[in-house]
Amino acid sequence: MSRINDFLSEAGVFFLATVDGDQPKIRPLGLHLEMDGKVLFGIGDFKNVYKQMVKNPKVEIVASKPDGHWMRYTGKAVFEEDNKYAEAALEGAPHLRGIYNEQTGNKMMMFHLEDATCVDITVMGEGESLI
Repeated sequence: MSRINDFLSEAGVFFLATVDGDQPKIRPLGLHLEMDGKVLFGIGDFKNVYKQMVKNPKVEIVASKPDGHWMRYTGKAVFEEDNKYAEAALEGAPHLRGIYNEQTGNKMMMFHLEDATCVDITVMGEGESLI
């Protein structure tokens, strides 16, 4: 998991793909953390992306680094029940506390991928598994 987390850190921004009906939806994300042997991501419970993932948890995350390597991380999103993950994410990104708090009622939903594959691919290469 550390290799995946390190790749995402180096990339900075990465993209999460979901499905809305029969239409793919892709959006940029940046929040991730490694904890308890998992790479975790956070999204808001009030956003369409959350609703899409609840309906169809199959997702894909793609990141690209300046050196030409890109990563495809595919699996089933599993939402965490323990709030410690959201708290850790908010400690690392305190500016998000203005969005996710008791006053707004917005909750950060943390998830990790299971039944996943992850490949580091060079522009002209076949790829190397990161899991």
